[in-house]
Amino acid sequence: MGKNLTKRSEDYSKWYNELVVKADLAENSAVRGCMVIKPYGYAIWEKMQAELDRMFKETGHQNAYFPLFVPKHLFEAEEKNAEGFAKECAVVTHYRLKNDPDKPGKLMVDPDAKLEEELVVRPTSEAIIWNTYKNWIQSYRDLPIKVNQWANVVRWEMRTRLFLRTAEFLWQEGHTAHATKDEALEETELMNNIYAEFAENFMAMPVVKGSKTESERFAGALETYCIEALMQDGKALQAGTSHFLGQNFAEAFDVKFATKEGGLEHVWATSWGVSTRLMGALIMTHSDDNGLVLPPNLAPIQVVIVPIYRSEEQLDQISEVANELVKELRAVGVSVKFDNNDNQKPGWKFAQYELQGVPLRLAIGPKDLEKGTVELARRDTLTKEFVNRSEVVEKIKALMTEIQDSLFDKAKQYRNEHITEVDSFDDFKKVLKEKGGFISAHWDGTPETENKIKDLTKATIRCVPFDRKEGAGECVLTGNPSEGRVLFAKAY
Repeated sequence: MGKNLTKRSEDYSKWYNELVVKADLAENSAVRGCMVIKPYGYAIWEKMQAELDRMFKETGHQNAYFPLFVPKHLFEAEEKNAEGFAKECAVVTHYRLKNDPDKPGKLMVDPDAKLEEELVVRPTSEAIIWNTYKNWIQSYRDLPIKVNQWANVVRWEMRTRLFLRTAEFLWQEGHTAHATKDEALEETELMNNIYAEFAENFMAMPVVKGSKTESERFAGALETYCIEALMQDGKALQAGTSHFLGQNFAEAFDVKFATKEGGLEHVWATSWGVSTRLMGALIMTHSDDNGLVLPPNLAPIQVVIVPIYRSEEQLDQISEVANELVKELRAVGVSVKFDNNDNQKPGWKFAQYELQGVPLRLAIGPKDLEKGTVELARRDTLTKEFVNRSEVVEKIKALMTEIQDSLFDKAKQYRNEHITEVDSFDDFKKVLKEKGGFISAHWDGTPETENKIKDLTKATIRCVPFDRKEGAGECVLTGNPSEGRVLFAKAY
């Protein structure tokens, strides 16, 4: 089955689109720009959710839920935020349908049911949440508030791609309120670090931590920190962002608190989020021409057992061994599936689980029973070996870690090989065209230069890396003085 995939070298974009559908992750829906996340795809998202949720709670955050609809007057209270999202908003104007007198059996919008005020379908929740926080915060004793919401948001997109850019998508958005600027900045950095830790330890995806330039910042933020990843086609993908909002939203919604000293001050804020876009990042970081490659830490099924038999009697004997293995593997925390479904032949199953990126496959046939062995196949390296039945559980436990580390190392090596320092604009264009990846170059710090480079090459500044080498230089485009190198790339 995996053999029907377009090769990455032929058409990377087509390969990605085919893989998402063929691996049963998601598909387009009857609603333009919206996707159906299928059970297997949703199972991966649930594993992502579970790990992130645990990490949020371990750092003192709580989950809550806020309305999907935002009254227009609240939405426009923080001007920069409203302006930044205005062109992507879906807006509810009426609250009722009625039978169409001219078209029997059809419905029409009831013109008498016009809302007094339009409702914006949330593209992000700062407005509704800060309007709520106004009621929650009176004193320094009410701070900090560290709330996260798992939700769906709508941003009207004209050109959509499954997981990477859809009109509706799933995400989490954290919104915190603090008494001091330092505390809010600390929170912004903490959450960016949590995203980086999740990306590297669970997704096996190396990331660069940095800050966004002013023109790439979240609308309404004073600072945006981010994690940037590199996909196999040499394009960057913003995998998570954490925003220091200053007192902008507190001022817009008049959220003040009584200080310990008896004064009255505006609250300091952060917001941070990751979305189902991480699914796209996961697919494009590791997968190959045979299908998905999943890191064990996020694979819904870590091990699949496929029986090979000719008779019911053989199946019964194999099932006995397989069921014991299932019990033993689950006891050590490995998720396992015994696929004894007789609707499909073993060869079909092998191809299907390869396509779906299951990290390890065990095959057990009559000869294996005689020898007391099982055939063990790795998805990441496509290698096979025979392992003694008595050693298989320990072997699998060790392989879970080995595969996870190996995928990270491979992705990191690719990423590191695709960070190229350039000092001239001709080299900049050459690397972008022939090699891709991150380009480390001097920039004079002006939005004009940033925009000109974007217009000329379609490359944007992905981030100013936190670990960059500070040092004077000359801007790659203008030759003007520069304080240090930034990372440019074409991006998703």
